[in-house]
Amino acid sequence: MYRQIIKPLLFSMDAEKAHHLSFAALKAFSHLPFSNNILKSVFDYESPLLHRNLMGLQFSNPIGMAAGLDKNALLFNEFSSMGFGFIEIGTVTPLPQAGNEKPRLFRLPKDNALINRMGFNNDGADIILQRLKNKKSGVIVGVNIGKNKITPNENAVDDYLICYKKFVDVADYFVVNVSSPNTPGLRSLQDKEPLTKLLQQLQIANKEHEKPILLKIAPDLTWSQLDDVMQIIFDTKLAGIVATNTTLSREGLKSGNEIIAQAGGLSGAPLCQRAHEVLQYIATKSNKQFCLVGAGGIFNADEARQRMDAGADLIQLYTGYIYQGHGIVKEINKKLTRS
Repeated sequence: MYRQIIKPLLFSMDAEKAHHLSFAALKAFSHLPFSNNILKSVFDYESPLLHRNLMGLQFSNPIGMAAGLDKNALLFNEFSSMGFGFIEIGTVTPLPQAGNEKPRLFRLPKDNALINRMGFNNDGADIILQRLKNKKSGVIVGVNIGKNKITPNENAVDDYLICYKKFVDVADYFVVNVSSPNTPGLRSLQDKEPLTKLLQQLQIANKEHEKPILLKIAPDLTWSQLDDVMQIIFDTKLAGIVATNTTLSREGLKSGNEIIAQAGGLSGAPLCQRAHEVLQYIATKSNKQFCLVGAGGIFNADEARQRMDAGADLIQLYTGYIYQGHGIVKEINKKLTRS
């Protein structure tokens, strides 16, 4: 029903408005009696074959929601009932942030892709923290953390530490986002010296709690830069890597020049091959000594399995979920139990 009726309706309106409408509808439904049971019966798929024990956490299945979709922690409990094995909220910044000017989210249907330049729009750490305190038992929630746009890079560590300390009692894991292309100068924090300093400081703060901390990387890094990132992961003893964020590349797109020229990060099917290559390179070079989360352009069970065969321990969906609908999680999990 989603692909035949709901998706055409949503795709007929502004992308960001469609997002808010979808969230409002799901939130309204969640207040109805037995809504949780209905969501689970329709969308969830349970099997011991899907269970994963990673980073000290017990995942009911390896398919998660990537950061950016439920960035303000509005529906994480509902999405868990709909079959996701884990939900990543954020990116969260210390202070509330409006993000970039609208329009800032664009669909590329010919390419099964999105371009976004949202700019870490979020309600801020304090408000989001209060919502996460309502987390139901068994729901695994990761918190993706970043810096405010007004914070200069030389003070970026402070913003990440603020977010870590606020959420440490409610987050199951953290993801450090230094790879979004939509905050000016942010990607320069992926350079060896500032990245090492940032992760070292976070790990010092993490010594008491020992929460898993992962690094989300851009797909546009060179092989040499990826080698540096892996060495930093080893040196700082991080739990793992999320590969990958959105790309600045526009290579091979079928959409018109007007939409391709929009600034922002590209996600979806055109990213699939590069994200696969990056993850496979890291898995091979690191000898799988840390957790790897595969993200970027996964639209079906075959692509999820390919990413796992390349070395991913977990999978995250975003654009594939937008294009394929709620049923994609169940479809993938079902096929994973049969392959």
